[in-house]
Amino acid sequence: MRRQEKADLIGDILDDLYPDPPIPLDHRDPYTLLVAVALSAQTTDKKVNQVTPALFAEADTPEAMVALGPDRILELIREVGLAPTKARNLWLAAHQIVEAGGEVIGDWTFLESLAGVGHKTASVVMAQGFGVPAFPVDTHIHRLAARWGLSNGTTVERTERDLKAVFPRATWNRRHLQIIFFGREHCPALRHDLLGCPICSWAATKARIRAETERADTGRSSKPARSAPQR
Repeated sequence: MRRQEKADLIGDILDDLYPDPPIPLDHRDPYTLLVAVALSAQTTDKKVNQVTPALFAEADTPEAMVALGPDRILELIREVGLAPTKARNLWLAAHQIVEAGGEVIGDWTFLESLAGVGHKTASVVMAQGFGVPAFPVDTHIHRLAARWGLSNGTTVERTERDLKAVFPRATWNRRHLQIIFFGREHCPALRHDLLGCPICSWAATKARIRAETERADTGRSSKPARSAPQR
C-alpha cells in the first residue's frame, strides 16, 4: 500500500474515533496556552493541568508573570520536570512579550524568538491559539508516524514534513491532536500489541512488527527471574 493510501485510511479512522478532539492543556487564551505548552516538555499534560490553576491565579498575563518573578514562578511549578529552567524561561519570555507590546501574536518568528519556545511549542500555539494550519510533532507522533510507515525520518522536523505531505492542510490542526489521543488510548510506546492495534495491525510493515515483537521479547527475557520465596 502506498504511503498516501495509508494516510487516507488512517485519516478516516482518526476522524471516526476523534471527530472533534479537545486541546488537552487547559488554557484561557494564546498566552496561557503558550505557558501550558512550554511547561509540558518532559511532563504529562495531566500534571501541567494540575499546576497551572495556581500559576494562572497569580499570573495569567505577561505583565503579571514578570511581576511574579522567577523564584515565585518556580514555587508554583516545582512539580513539573525541568522546573528551574522553565521558571526562568517563563519569566524571560514574559519580559520579551511585554517589550514587544504585551500581546502574544500569531507570528512564527516572534514565537520562536521567545525564551524556551521551540518550533513544536510555536506550532501548537499557532494551530490551537490562532487557527493557523500547523502540524506539531512531538516524540509520540514521531513514533507513530514511523510505526505506520508514514515517515522514515530520523528527526521530528523530517517527520513533520512527511506528515504535512500526506495529510490535507485543512486537517493538520485536528490531525496532530487525533494522533496524540490515539497513541494514548491504542498505541503506547511499550508493551504494544501491533497486531491488535486498529492501525498498526495493517499499516505497520511485517519487518516493523517483527522488530518490535523481538525487542519486547528481549526485554522480557532480560529481566532477572524471581527467586523462590523463603520459607
